[in-house]
Amino acid sequence: MIHFFRTNAHHLFAVQSNQLLSAEDVRKLEWLFGEAVLQVQQSVDGNYVGPRREMITPWSTNAVEITQNMGISGIIRIEEFRLFLKHRP
Repeated sequence: MIHFFRTNAHHLFAVQSNQLLSAEDVRKLEWLFGEAVLQVQQSVDGNYVGPRREMITPWSTNAVEITQNMGISGIIRIEEFRLFLKHRP
């Protein structure tokens, strides 16, 4: 399952896990992502820029290792996306 955490700075963190996250794990992840807030919806609207679905980034590998060191289990992958803001001339 995929959980989405959104920041005030138009960043979105997609967290893939093999289980539901406990309330304590959500609190830890919100802190790790700079006070990001867990989104309750299963999908997000808008255009985001980030890695392809097929490519696990080195950033993700490091982020997952950090969560393991924090005592959060079951995280498979974490990727960061940025909202694409179209500038008008």
